[in-house]
Amino acid sequence: MIIEEIDLRSDTVTLPKPQMIEAIANATLGDDIMGEDITVNELERKAATLLGMEDAMLVLSGTMANQIAIMGFSTRGQEIILGNESHIYNLEGAAMSAVAQVQARPIHVQDGYFDPELVESAISTGDIQRAKTALISLENTYNLNLGQIVSLENMKEIQDVAKQYNLPVYLDGARIFNASVELGIEPSEFCKYVDAAQFCLTKGLGCPLGSVLVGTKEFIDKAKINRQRLGGGMRQAGIIAAPGIYALENMIDRLKEDNDRAKRLAEKLSTIEGLIINLKDVQTNIISVDIRHCEMDAEQLISFLKEKRIKVKQIGQKKIRMIVHYLITDDEVNYVVSSFKELLENKG
Repeated sequence: MIIEEIDLRSDTVTLPKPQMIEAIANATLGDDIMGEDITVNELERKAATLLGMEDAMLVLSGTMANQIAIMGFSTRGQEIILGNESHIYNLEGAAMSAVAQVQARPIHVQDGYFDPELVESAISTGDIQRAKTALISLENTYNLNLGQIVSLENMKEIQDVAKQYNLPVYLDGARIFNASVELGIEPSEFCKYVDAAQFCLTKGLGCPLGSVLVGTKEFIDKAKINRQRLGGGMRQAGIIAAPGIYALENMIDRLKEDNDRAKRLAEKLSTIEGLIINLKDVQTNIISVDIRHCEMDAEQLISFLKEKRIKVKQIGQKKIRMIVHYLITDDEVNYVVSSFKELLENKG
């Protein structure tokens, strides 16, 4: 087998399918700020329907969607409760404080479970010293290094707590479709328990750009103002929406293949001496690997794998991450496993 390159660093490295390029070339375009881009309007209608929400809005990225949502649900000087391993808290350039001007109240989330008692204990009604809680933010799948599924039951528990304090709940659903296909449910089931959500077009769905924010019509109307303030208002944005439409129609169900392939890869790697993988953590398409070999660290492993034209991501001194996507085949999974064996057996 001839290996050109196997890139497991993220599912964001996917390239658009030829059908997506064709859709871009043939898209009907207009001025999106004026609401006249037919292709954008179609994507937003499909997204709202798919997630069971009233309305939707196309944005440039998941980070932009998250920050627009926070701005919509909070005011300056308030506080957001969220998981300590969430993307919003760790990987958005402190936008919560720099842009939305709110602060985080991170809580520990064990195995993708948001403890309702812990969430409730973190809620503040505000006083002269303490910031008032404005929002509870969930993430599904949770933890970009694990991809854990937050169950519907758990999401309802959090919604129940939120209702007691008249708080909105937001879902960063960047990989929500990986979770829905794994559970065999419609993605709208997750959104029954939140006031708004976003999903990324650029990860497992394979699009080159974009995310979609969904919620009530009132929420999206406000979101459009905040998008404009962030410089996210777009003109002929149908070139972004067109591959998104293709993705929603053709790329969701096949995500189960990525999840299953990731589990097979994890199972095979877990049999190699010197590697530790908690197979219970591999719930979707993300694999986190601990290197327990005394003579090997992540940098050395990555350097060797590069020679084999395999790319993985370092997430610790002796820890790496791999994410499976539609460009990864079964033959490539076997090649990755044999490459790991070659290195670690030679080091044994």
